[in-house]
Amino acid sequence: MNSDDPATDPPSRREEPPGATSWRVRVALIALMLVAGVTVWVTNRLLTDRFTESTRNRAELRLTLYTGNLVSELRRNAVVPQLLARDPTLISALQSQDFSRSTQRLISFVEEIGAASLMLLDQDGRVVAATDRNRLGEQHRSTAFFVEPVRSNATVFTVRELESGAYSFAYSRRLTDGGGLLGVIVVEVDLQKYERAWAGISDAVMVADSTGTIILSTEPRWRGLSETEALQREPPQSAIQRAIRATADWTALPADAYLQGEAVMRMVSRIPFRGWQMTSFTTYAPIRERVNSVLALEIMGFAILLALAFYALSRRTALRMALFQRESAELRALNARLQREIAERERMQKTLKVAEQTLEQSSKLAALGEMSAAVSHELNQPLAAMKTYLAGARLLLRRNRSEEALASFGRIDDLIERMGAITRQLKSYARKGADTFSPVNMGDALAASLAMMEPQLRQREVKINTYLPENPVLVMGDRMRIEQVMINLLRNALDATKSVDDPTVEVILAAGETATLTVRDNGGGVEDLDGLFEPFYTTKQPGDGVGLGLAISSGIVNDHGGRLTARNGQAGGAVFEMQLPILEDGGVEAAE
Repeated sequence: MNSDDPATDPPSRREEPPGATSWRVRVALIALMLVAGVTVWVTNRLLTDRFTESTRNRAELRLTLYTGNLVSELRRNAVVPQLLARDPTLISALQSQDFSRSTQRLISFVEEIGAASLMLLDQDGRVVAATDRNRLGEQHRSTAFFVEPVRSNATVFTVRELESGAYSFAYSRRLTDGGGLLGVIVVEVDLQKYERAWAGISDAVMVADSTGTIILSTEPRWRGLSETEALQREPPQSAIQRAIRATADWTALPADAYLQGEAVMRMVSRIPFRGWQMTSFTTYAPIRERVNSVLALEIMGFAILLALAFYALSRRTALRMALFQRESAELRALNARLQREIAERERMQKTLKVAEQTLEQSSKLAALGEMSAAVSHELNQPLAAMKTYLAGARLLLRRNRSEEALASFGRIDDLIERMGAITRQLKSYARKGADTFSPVNMGDALAASLAMMEPQLRQREVKINTYLPENPVLVMGDRMRIEQVMINLLRNALDATKSVDDPTVEVILAAGETATLTVRDNGGGVEDLDGLFEPFYTTKQPGDGVGLGLAISSGIVNDHGGRLTARNGQAGGAVFEMQLPILEDGGVEAAE
């Protein structure tokens, strides 16, 4: 027998040709390089889109935050002139021409209000009191914040350009005595603080009024110009201004425009105040650096993987059998584990079905208990009032004052009707809607709510200060449910002032873009504002409340398209605000 015949060679002598191994190695290396190239390309595209979207979202979030800050500052100061115009100390000073204490009076106000400054002008336009004493004696007879309120009965907002190029923003209102002009109160709003805050970011921000004139900007030389004129002017030497300067005409370019190697995005947001709008410019320059850093890590990882591939190929033959044996054992173990998991899942499904049935029954009982507690809470106030009126009627009948007793019985009849309406409302809770909405005078609703609270007010000496606008404030809604919210807010304010020596509750009704009712007390405030509107949350002693009043009130206000908020006042106590869409003269709700 020929010993050179390959068929008769022992297995140890039959080896794989070197060419076959070399061919497989080359194919594996080429495949690895192709995978690396495709991965880097896909990663570049995905990360670029992701970081671009992230930059856009951050810019939109900042723009929304800045817009909200401006509107909040303007609305917070809008009601101040109306309050100060009724201040008896200021009116007395204008009548007697004795202003020795007026400046100190305004200084005490500005610390609480947070306005830029306060000024009191006499009927000739002369500054007779001001938080900035350097402005005493200034003449503003021809200034807009003096001329316009003299001609108007309402609060006037004016924008005035200063000699420095900045703009001054002020609310002003005239002070009268029996219809005669005494002077004008001016509240200057500090919007420049937002310019200083915006200057610390990498965006360029501008705010333009309804005519397109820039009145606020991170670049001082933009103020007083239109947007086109501002971008043509030489900006400061910073990264974002250089990116803006590379743009010749914003109106002819898409929002995401790459110009001269720099990425610039222009975003516009409408400010819900007198047609103002805010524009921001954001650069995309850091995106490429972030993408390149990730790609560098990927390339390094593939290089390490390539080195490991060479090592793995060299040991492939020796480890193949061991790998197969281990995988076979793992598959057997996995199969056994899957069998156990299948049996366990079948058992859990049976247990889960029983638990679902138990949970469904518990949910029904919980809903029944919550509805019972809500009915008890909402009927408590009318029942307390009925008890008071019945006691008064009994006393009047003993004294033979039957007519007054009949009046008490009439009020009891109204309360019974109100209780019936509450029960009908709770029964129709599952089909909420605005089918029964009608125009509601907020002032009349507030008066009715105060009348409902009369029994509690008689029991305690609480000072109630109400501030109502001259013109009626109308909203579209259900008057009974709105009165229900007002009663809950007033009752909480009364309960919060039980431990106060001089309890005071202020009720302010204001009309702007929304109808806003503010209830402020001088109690101890609220510790947990986050859980305040949750059902069954209460800070009262057991037996005094179940914690449903604010939860129900919040739901009612949301049904009317508004919102109910709470905060702690700067001088202590709690402040609740109910904002509802205002009903304009034409009978159409104002747009948000």
